[in-house]
Amino acid sequence: MLKDFLQSGESIVVPGTYDALSALVAAEAGFKAIYLSGFGVAGSLLGKPDIGLVSAEQMITRVGEVVGATGTTPVIADGDNGYGDESAVAHLVRSYEQAGAQCIQLEDQVSPKRCGHMDNKEVVELEEAASKIAMAVQSRESDNFLIMARTDSRATHDLNEALRRSEAFLKAGADILFVEAPTSIEEMQTIKSEFPDTVLVANMVENGKTPELQVSELEEMGYQLILRPISGLLAVVKTLQQSYGALLNDDFKAMRAISRLTFQEYNQVVKLSDYN
Repeated sequence: MLKDFLQSGESIVVPGTYDALSALVAAEAGFKAIYLSGFGVAGSLLGKPDIGLVSAEQMITRVGEVVGATGTTPVIADGDNGYGDESAVAHLVRSYEQAGAQCIQLEDQVSPKRCGHMDNKEVVELEEAASKIAMAVQSRESDNFLIMARTDSRATHDLNEALRRSEAFLKAGADILFVEAPTSIEEMQTIKSEFPDTVLVANMVENGKTPELQVSELEEMGYQLILRPISGLLAVVKTLQQSYGALLNDDFKAMRAISRLTFQEYNQVVKLSDYN
């Protein structure tokens, strides 16, 4: 259980996935938990940016697919801003839990939301955001299903507002705290000093607004959940660009230079032998 890992005090790296295949590969690599990224789902499912275009039902379906592919590896699933009012949050929490996820991430952005490292974000009033977290806590069937509360108010207001909201989310019953996009190591240290006994998320986004630190540095700082939400996605898209570009140009040498699995290795990944 993800809850057991976190109670041990151990820091864990959680890679971002976006579909069943990426989740399978991450689970087989040996990670102790994986993250289903809304950013990644928007790109892989719709070919669109993360600006609130994916629906709740599409995410619920994707959660089930990812859980089915990962076996016993815990899944943390992005729930964006809950896709509506408190009733929508309750439906989302119950659906994610029934699909087999072990944690839902909920944020305080308005609808439509934007990726946390994009500009021009907006957040709802604190009372509304805290009420959604309280509803999420109330709606789960088991406290083994964890509620990760995220605030994007560092970008829209300042760090003090992010700390104020964080305190309110914890009072509402959140299990994990996610302050999105602190802009310096000093800000990250302040967050930890304000919430020394809380499970904290460090969101490491390539070329994002937060300094990209090594796992050992984040561990020493006291962050337990180290998300790498789009590392795999960015690598996959770059490989696709190279592969399709070489195909288009009939560049056999470039095709051979791209690192890839063999046909037989791919069939091993998707466990063809289990079906034979």
